[in-house]
Amino acid sequence: MDLLLNKDFMQDFLSPIWLSIKIATISGVIVIFLGTLIGRIFARRTFKGKAILETILMLPMVLPPTVVGFFLIVIFGRNSLAGQAIEWLFKQPIIFTWWAAVIASIVVAFPLMYQSAKSGFQGVNLEIEEAARIDGANEWRVFLFISIPLASKALISGSILSFARALGEFGATLMFAGNIPGETQTIPTAIYIAFDSGNLLMAWMWVISIVILSFIMLLTVRGKEE
Repeated sequence: MDLLLNKDFMQDFLSPIWLSIKIATISGVIVIFLGTLIGRIFARRTFKGKAILETILMLPMVLPPTVVGFFLIVIFGRNSLAGQAIEWLFKQPIIFTWWAAVIASIVVAFPLMYQSAKSGFQGVNLEIEEAARIDGANEWRVFLFISIPLASKALISGSILSFARALGEFGATLMFAGNIPGETQTIPTAIYIAFDSGNLLMAWMWVISIVILSFIMLLTVRGKEE
């Protein structure tokens, strides 16, 4: 009990939790926007190379996290054009910053949101959308006021699952963002380090925290499906 009341101990415990929530929230907002928009496009349009592009978008779901982290380092590392542009613009490299963790979370969480959004939009009755167009609604109005409300159950489920995936991201984050306490250390990387160093009390506290958060989010998804 005295240890739990220790200010430094609680700060060390809470730091990865708040950082994980911040990273998951920012990446979740971006993933929801991109996943909804791209899911809508792929649900309604056919074009040459669609299958290949869709496969590329879904690859992070099946690739080992270390492979995803490796590609992120190659794409955004200091020797790449993107990495050099970011370093010139922000006066520092993006690798080993919490923004690197955001990018890693976006990449691994996007397939879940995309797949949910696509399935939701495919379930929307085309006749309802066409009736709105006949009544004078443009494509953006149809999308915002017809398609999204009718696909809302799938979109909400995808959003929660994406947030949960971003919250639990480990491999790509560890490679691309590192494990800097107070800077890039998220709950999963903190658990790994705590267990590896024999600090089982702290490891258990973080494990229980992320299990509770994940349970609540999954329970919410199940509630939306019923």
